[in-house]
Amino acid sequence: MNAQLHHTESPHWRAELQLQFAAVAGRTVLASRQHVGPLVVQRPFYPEGDVCHVYIVHPPGGVVGGDHLHLDARVDPGAHALITTPAATKFYRSQQRQAVVQQQLSVKQGVLEWLPQESIYFDQSMVRTRTRVSLDGPSRFIGWELSCYGRRACEETFDDGHIRQSFELWRDQQPLLLDRLQISGGSVMQQAAWGLSGMSALGTLFAYPASASDVVAVRECGVEASQLSCTLVDGVLVCRCLTVDGMQLKQQLLKVWQCLRPRIVGRDATLPRIWAT
Repeated sequence: MNAQLHHTESPHWRAELQLQFAAVAGRTVLASRQHVGPLVVQRPFYPEGDVCHVYIVHPPGGVVGGDHLHLDARVDPGAHALITTPAATKFYRSQQRQAVVQQQLSVKQGVLEWLPQESIYFDQSMVRTRTRVSLDGPSRFIGWELSCYGRRACEETFDDGHIRQSFELWRDQQPLLLDRLQISGGSVMQQAAWGLSGMSALGTLFAYPASASDVVAVRECGVEASQLSCTLVDGVLVCRCLTVDGMQLKQQLLKVWQCLRPRIVGRDATLPRIWAT
């Protein structure tokens, strides 16, 4: 509680981070990085030799109402980047002010894997997030969003507040998928079978370009069938997973990523080192 109060009373952050990945001498490098405010990256890691793994860090440790965070990441031709975070992102309760997170990811004849760890929305938080992924024709993408509404470990449910989430996938300036979700704390949809069905963790994984055979492969990858649904929309594979908590959610979608990575980007799954700490 004290940590939550501390974050609530701290000044509002306005932070920006710009990243550019380029292919140089047979491997991907972080060619450019610029930041304003507390949104930074650690040094690049190369557990696979040539693929650039980068961890985005938000030093304040959480996001409060009034904060504005903006990420702009670009992958140049021939480059392959994997972006994740070292820990869950926490959205603390708000004093009737909205936190805003905008993420623009552009891939030009390259590969991007967007795998941030889960977002935890505290009760009474007010948040708007928007992620837009822009691809050109031959580019490849795998990404996910992992969301926990309330804190089940603390027996805290999401009874008050409002979350607006948007994920857009564009190819050659044409929309492939526009995904929207709004959740009001204590609403009927949290318990309804057509909504969250009483679950508190929702994850969605997107993969492009995908085919019907990829759908079959995911359905046979060992994820509990009652928790996972898969849909193929204009070459985009959309996998949704509902579970009781964030840990189980990540474990399930991790199986999906491990199944799809060789099929979509032609590489065996190599977990980011930070996930083991």
